[in-house]
Amino acid sequence: MKRDRVLVVERNPQLQRLLRAQLIAEAFEVQVAERGEDGILATAEFEPDLILLALSLPGLTGVETCCRLRKWTSTSIIALNDRGQGQDTVEVLDAGADDCVSAPFHIPELLARMRAVLRRARDWGGSDAPQAPLQYGNLVVDLASRRVSLEDRPLHLTPTEFELLRVLTSCAGRMVTHRELLTRVWGSAAAGEVQYLHVYLSQLRRKLEPRSDSPRHIFTEPGVGYRFSGTPTASFGTPTITREDT
Repeated sequence: MKRDRVLVVERNPQLQRLLRAQLIAEAFEVQVAERGEDGILATAEFEPDLILLALSLPGLTGVETCCRLRKWTSTSIIALNDRGQGQDTVEVLDAGADDCVSAPFHIPELLARMRAVLRRARDWGGSDAPQAPLQYGNLVVDLASRRVSLEDRPLHLTPTEFELLRVLTSCAGRMVTHRELLTRVWGSAAAGEVQYLHVYLSQLRRKLEPRSDSPRHIFTEPGVGYRFSGTPTASFGTPTITREDT
Protein backbone atom coordinates (compact mmCIF):
# COMPACT_ATOMS: atom_id res chain seq x y z
CA MET A 1 0.00 0.00 0.00
CA LYS A 2 1.39 3.37 -1.03
CA ARG A 3 2.24 5.66 1.86
CA ASP A 4 1.25 9.32 1.68
CA ARG A 5 4.22 11.64 1.24
CA VAL A 6 4.55 14.75 3.40
CA LEU A 7 6.99 17.60 2.82
CA VAL A 8 7.75 19.67 5.94
CA VAL A 9 9.03 23.19 5.20
CA GLU A 10 10.18 24.46 8.60
CA ARG A 11 13.27 26.37 9.79
CA ASN A 12 13.15 25.32 13.46
CA PRO A 13 15.34 22.19 13.88
CA GLN A 14 13.50 20.99 17.00
CA LEU A 15 10.11 21.28 15.35
CA GLN A 16 11.49 19.63 12.23
CA ARG A 17 12.63 16.61 14.23
CA LEU A 18 9.38 16.43 16.20
CA LEU A 19 7.19 16.56 13.10
CA ARG A 20 9.36 14.11 11.20
CA ALA A 21 9.30 11.58 14.04
CA GLN A 22 5.55 11.90 14.60
CA LEU A 23 4.75 11.62 10.90
CA ILE A 24 6.98 8.61 10.37
CA ALA A 25 5.28 6.98 13.36
CA GLU A 26 1.96 7.58 11.56
CA ALA A 27 3.34 5.77 8.48
CA PHE A 28 3.92 8.85 6.34
CA GLU A 29 6.93 9.15 4.05
CA VAL A 30 8.61 12.42 5.06
CA GLN A 31 11.06 14.91 3.61
CA VAL A 32 12.17 18.17 5.23
CA ALA A 33 13.22 21.56 3.80
CA GLU A 34 14.37 24.64 5.73
CA ARG A 35 13.70 27.40 3.20
CA GLY A 36 10.80 28.29 0.93
CA GLU A 37 13.02 28.03 -2.13
CA ASP A 38 14.14 24.53 -1.08
CA GLY A 39 10.52 23.57 -0.46
CA ILE A 40 9.58 24.52 -4.02
CA LEU A 41 12.38 22.36 -5.45
CA ALA A 42 11.52 19.50 -3.11
CA THR A 43 7.89 19.65 -4.21
CA ALA A 44 8.96 19.07 -7.82
CA GLU A 45 11.37 16.27 -6.93
CA PHE A 46 9.66 14.52 -3.99
CA GLU A 47 6.09 14.96 -5.34
CA PRO A 48 4.44 15.07 -1.90
CA ASP A 49 0.76 14.47 -1.30
CA LEU A 50 0.76 17.19 1.36
CA ILE A 51 3.00 20.11 2.33
CA LEU A 52 3.29 21.44 5.89
CA LEU A 53 4.47 25.00 5.33
CA ALA A 54 5.67 27.29 8.12
CA LEU A 55 5.01 31.00 7.63
CA SER A 56 8.28 32.19 9.21
CA LEU A 57 11.03 31.12 6.82
CA PRO A 58 14.38 32.57 5.76
CA GLY A 59 14.30 33.97 2.24
CA LEU A 60 10.83 33.51 0.81
CA THR A 61 8.11 33.76 3.44
CA GLY A 62 5.54 31.02 3.79
CA VAL A 63 2.92 33.18 2.03
CA GLU A 64 5.29 33.92 -0.87
CA THR A 65 6.20 30.23 -1.11
CA CYS A 66 2.52 29.29 -1.18
CA CYS A 67 1.85 31.81 -3.97
CA ARG A 68 4.67 30.38 -6.08
CA LEU A 69 3.59 26.80 -5.51
CA ARG A 70 0.02 27.58 -6.50
CA LYS A 71 1.21 28.81 -9.90
CA TRP A 72 2.04 25.24 -10.96
CA THR A 73 0.82 22.67 -8.45
CA SER A 74 -2.44 21.75 -6.71
CA THR A 75 -0.64 19.76 -4.00
CA SER A 76 -2.45 20.14 -0.68
CA ILE A 77 -0.89 22.72 1.65
CA ILE A 78 -1.42 23.17 5.39
CA ALA A 79 0.21 26.35 6.69
CA LEU A 80 1.73 26.45 10.17
CA ASN A 81 1.12 29.94 11.54
CA ASP A 82 4.01 30.43 13.94
CA ARG A 83 3.63 34.21 13.97
CA GLY A 84 0.45 34.35 16.05
CA GLN A 85 -1.22 36.95 13.81
CA GLY A 86 -4.71 36.37 12.46
CA GLN A 87 -3.96 38.42 9.35
CA ASP A 88 -1.22 35.94 8.42
CA THR A 89 -3.82 33.18 8.41
CA VAL A 90 -6.04 35.21 6.07
CA GLU A 91 -3.12 35.96 3.74
CA VAL A 92 -1.95 32.37 3.40
CA LEU A 93 -5.51 31.10 2.83
CA ASP A 94 -5.94 33.77 0.17
CA ALA A 95 -2.65 32.57 -1.34
CA GLY A 96 -4.14 29.11 -1.81
CA ALA A 97 -3.42 27.08 1.33
CA ASP A 98 -5.98 24.38 2.06
CA ASP A 99 -5.81 24.82 5.82
CA CYS A 100 -3.92 26.75 8.50
CA VAL A 101 -3.00 25.66 12.02
CA SER A 102 -1.85 28.26 14.54
CA ALA A 103 1.03 27.60 16.95
CA PRO A 104 1.22 26.25 19.54
CA PHE A 105 -0.67 23.33 18.05
CA HIS A 106 -1.36 19.82 19.30
CA ILE A 107 -0.07 16.97 17.15
CA PRO A 108 -3.39 15.03 17.28
CA GLU A 109 -5.24 18.09 15.93
CA LEU A 110 -2.64 18.57 13.18
CA LEU A 111 -2.92 14.91 12.20
CA ALA A 112 -6.72 15.17 12.09
CA ARG A 113 -6.51 18.20 9.81
CA MET A 114 -3.98 16.41 7.61
CA ARG A 115 -6.30 13.43 7.24
CA ALA A 116 -9.19 15.74 6.32
CA VAL A 117 -7.13 17.59 3.69
CA LEU A 118 -5.81 14.33 2.20
CA ARG A 119 -9.33 12.92 2.11
CA ARG A 120 -10.58 15.98 0.19
CA ALA A 121 -7.66 15.69 -2.22
CA ARG A 122 -8.46 12.02 -2.87
CA ASP A 123 -12.12 12.86 -3.42
CA TRP A 124 -11.03 15.65 -5.75
CA GLY A 125 -9.06 13.24 -7.88
CA GLY A 126 -11.53 10.38 -7.66
CA SER A 127 -14.33 9.50 -10.04
CA ASP A 128 -17.97 9.95 -9.13
CA ALA A 129 -20.98 8.30 -10.69
CA PRO A 130 -22.07 9.91 -13.98
CA GLN A 131 -24.25 12.91 -13.29
CA ALA A 132 -25.42 15.76 -15.46
CA PRO A 133 -23.97 19.17 -14.58
CA LEU A 134 -26.35 21.36 -12.59
CA GLN A 135 -27.11 24.91 -13.62
CA TYR A 136 -28.07 27.70 -11.23
CA GLY A 137 -28.71 30.67 -13.46
CA ASN A 138 -25.32 31.64 -14.88
CA LEU A 139 -23.44 29.18 -12.65
CA VAL A 140 -22.81 25.57 -13.73
CA VAL A 141 -21.57 23.00 -11.21
CA ASP A 142 -20.38 19.63 -12.53
CA LEU A 143 -19.99 17.32 -9.52
CA ALA A 144 -18.78 14.38 -11.61
CA SER A 145 -15.83 16.19 -13.19
CA ARG A 146 -15.49 18.69 -10.32
CA ARG A 147 -15.64 21.63 -12.69
CA VAL A 148 -17.40 24.93 -12.17
CA SER A 149 -18.10 27.65 -14.71
CA LEU A 150 -19.63 31.11 -14.47
CA GLU A 151 -21.03 32.76 -17.59
CA ASP A 152 -19.33 30.09 -19.73
CA ARG A 153 -15.93 30.83 -18.14
CA PRO A 154 -14.25 28.10 -16.07
CA LEU A 155 -13.58 28.95 -12.44
CA HIS A 156 -10.51 27.66 -10.62
CA LEU A 157 -11.58 26.43 -7.18
CA THR A 158 -9.33 24.76 -4.64
CA PRO A 159 -10.48 21.33 -3.38
CA THR A 160 -11.65 22.97 -0.15
CA GLU A 161 -13.63 25.66 -1.98
CA PHE A 162 -15.22 23.04 -4.20
CA GLU A 163 -16.18 20.92 -1.19
CA LEU A 164 -17.84 23.93 0.43
CA LEU A 165 -19.76 24.61 -2.77
CA ARG A 166 -20.73 20.93 -3.05
CA VAL A 167 -22.17 20.92 0.47
CA LEU A 168 -24.04 24.18 -0.06
CA THR A 169 -25.53 23.12 -3.41
CA SER A 170 -26.56 19.75 -1.97
CA CYS A 171 -28.61 21.75 0.56
CA ALA A 172 -29.82 24.39 -1.93
CA GLY A 173 -32.69 26.43 -0.58
CA ARG A 174 -32.12 25.69 3.09
CA MET A 175 -29.88 27.31 5.67
CA VAL A 176 -26.73 25.34 6.55
CA THR A 177 -25.33 26.16 9.99
CA HIS A 178 -21.72 27.12 10.61
CA ARG A 179 -21.20 23.92 12.61
CA GLU A 180 -22.64 21.69 9.88
CA LEU A 181 -20.44 23.27 7.19
CA LEU A 182 -17.31 23.07 9.32
CA THR A 183 -17.98 19.48 10.33
CA ARG A 184 -18.81 18.23 6.83
CA VAL A 185 -15.82 19.95 5.18
CA TRP A 186 -13.09 19.97 7.86
CA GLY A 187 -14.30 17.38 10.37
CA SER A 188 -15.61 17.59 13.93
CA ALA A 189 -12.32 19.00 15.27
CA ALA A 190 -13.03 22.26 13.40
CA ALA A 191 -16.67 22.60 14.47
CA GLY A 192 -15.99 25.84 16.41
CA GLU A 193 -13.77 27.62 13.86
CA VAL A 194 -16.43 30.04 12.63
CA GLN A 195 -14.03 32.87 11.72
CA TYR A 196 -12.05 30.35 9.70
CA LEU A 197 -15.20 29.47 7.76
CA HIS A 198 -15.91 33.15 7.05
CA VAL A 199 -12.50 33.50 5.36
CA TYR A 200 -13.18 30.58 3.00
CA LEU A 201 -16.73 31.68 2.21
CA SER A 202 -15.38 35.13 1.40
CA GLN A 203 -12.90 33.60 -1.06
CA LEU A 204 -15.59 31.44 -2.65
CA ARG A 205 -17.97 34.37 -2.99
CA ARG A 206 -15.33 36.50 -4.71
CA LYS A 207 -15.13 33.82 -7.39
CA LEU A 208 -18.86 33.13 -7.73
CA GLU A 209 -20.42 36.55 -7.29
CA PRO A 210 -19.69 39.26 -9.88
CA ARG A 211 -21.02 41.85 -7.41
CA SER A 212 -20.31 41.23 -3.75
CA ASP A 213 -22.93 43.81 -2.72
CA SER A 214 -25.63 41.96 -4.66
CA PRO A 215 -25.15 38.20 -4.20
CA ARG A 216 -27.06 35.78 -6.39
CA HIS A 217 -25.95 32.44 -5.04
CA ILE A 218 -24.61 32.42 -1.46
CA PHE A 219 -26.53 34.32 1.21
CA THR A 220 -25.57 34.90 4.84
CA GLU A 221 -27.92 34.02 7.67
CA PRO A 222 -26.34 36.36 10.28
CA GLY A 223 -24.87 34.55 13.25
CA VAL A 224 -26.23 31.17 12.10
CA GLY A 225 -24.93 29.99 8.72
CA TYR A 226 -25.26 30.26 4.95
CA ARG A 227 -27.85 29.47 2.32
CA PHE A 228 -27.36 28.62 -1.35
CA SER A 229 -30.19 30.03 -3.43
CA GLY A 230 -31.74 28.49 -6.51
CA THR A 231 -33.32 25.39 -7.96
CA PRO A 232 -30.94 23.57 -10.31
CA THR A 233 -31.71 22.55 -13.85
CA ALA A 234 -29.72 19.93 -15.76
CA SER A 235 -27.11 21.44 -18.06
CA PHE A 236 -25.99 19.58 -21.18
CA GLY A 237 -23.24 20.68 -23.51
CA THR A 238 -22.50 24.38 -23.59
CA PRO A 239 -24.17 26.12 -20.64
CA THR A 240 -26.83 28.68 -21.42
CA ILE A 241 -27.61 31.72 -19.35
CA THR A 242 -31.00 31.70 -17.67
CA ARG A 243 -32.71 34.16 -15.36
CA GLU A 244 -32.89 33.13 -11.71
CA ASP A 245 -34.90 34.74 -8.94
CA THR A 246 -32.83 35.37 -5.82
